[in-house]
Amino acid sequence: MPEEFRETLESFDNQYPGRDYVIEIVCPEFTSVCPKTGQPDFGELTFEYVPDKLCVELKSLKMYLQRFRNEGIFYENVSNSIFDDFLAVVQPKKAKLIARFTPRGGIRSVITCEHNWSA
Repeated sequence: MPEEFRETLESFDNQYPGRDYVIEIVCPEFTSVCPKTGQPDFGELTFEYVPDKLCVELKSLKMYLQRFRNEGIFYENVSNSIFDDFLAVVQPKKAKLIARFTPRGGIRSVITCEHNWSA
């Protein structure tokens, strides 16, 4: 993805860096475009992370995700691109992104990206 996409994401200082706690963020209205058909793709993104020194700023995450609205990109690629940007900006101790896409042609795709996560 273009580098300026990542620049949209902002963070703020974690006020409890000595405590491990999980933040879950659910984004139920994610959209992008299928690069083969040009049709819109819809999904729900769930971020789970244990912050280190930084937390993601939610308005910037919303604005960042909206930038994909007109991008032609496969599910796997968009999930991993978003996760890479999230990791680069927030630098969490642990993180997981679960991307659940709306069924298309009777097939549902769920992409899970993990960083230092154990079940």
